[in-house]
Amino acid sequence: MLSEEEWTARRTQHRERVARLVDPHAERRASGTAHPVHDFLFTYYSFRPNQLRRWHPGHGIALADAEERADWAGYHAVDVGDVRVVTVRPDVLEQRHETVRFVADLLAATESRPAALGCLGLHEWAMVYRAGDDVRHRTVPLRLGAAGTDAVVESLPLRCTHYDAFRFFTDEAAPRNSLTLSRADQVDREQPGCLHAGMDLYKWAYKLVPLVDSDLVLDCLEHAFAARELDMRASPYDLTDYGYSPVPIETAAGRADYVRHQADLAERARPLRARLRHLCEQLLAYPT
Repeated sequence: MLSEEEWTARRTQHRERVARLVDPHAERRASGTAHPVHDFLFTYYSFRPNQLRRWHPGHGIALADAEERADWAGYHAVDVGDVRVVTVRPDVLEQRHETVRFVADLLAATESRPAALGCLGLHEWAMVYRAGDDVRHRTVPLRLGAAGTDAVVESLPLRCTHYDAFRFFTDEAAPRNSLTLSRADQVDREQPGCLHAGMDLYKWAYKLVPLVDSDLVLDCLEHAFAARELDMRASPYDLTDYGYSPVPIETAAGRADYVRHQADLAERARPLRARLRHLCEQLLAYPT
């Protein structure tokens, strides 16, 4: 149980932390300004800034003197002795049980595999391979032009293991991948070296809110920011106007640099994945 003083202090800290991550995006959106790196985290992922701003203590934590939260989705007020508290409703865990099980299984399977570091971030290149003018970020130029971009894809093997990147490959690029990926085999293919597997820890965390605490959600979001930045620095796009120097994977030095950064991010994702998996296992063991 958290006293009103304790939980309001945590809520304040949370709001300040969220503001640092979210306010620049909100300001850009208000002015109609796009950001090809960071907007992805608020458009591809469905958890909106206003949802991020709402602090959640997580399953099993009771908040004293928090009646204003009793009407929030997934919460209720109960008496614990002579104290009226607000906590996550028991039926929320029952309703989300299958999702918790899927996330636990996916994370455990991912952890069980060695990190594969040979993809070189080519998924972004495969998404514009032979696409002509039909590129995803039309306001940002390709560093090597269309022909140069296509030549890189044709000179290096595609080794993507992440379905949600693979599904955006152009029709010409998909057959070049070493694996034909599908949603059905996601659990069998996910591996911890993948930048997008690390970014998706944010998705799996917010999908389990309010069972998952907001600290873990934001830890995963911060990791997603770091992974997205490497993702786009290694992409075919010229992002120098946004302050990003390229990781030129078309060169041997650039490929080595990418692998070093990728290995570092995989290591940074490891404790986040373990925390989220452990929480899922605790939830699954909780009597319903």
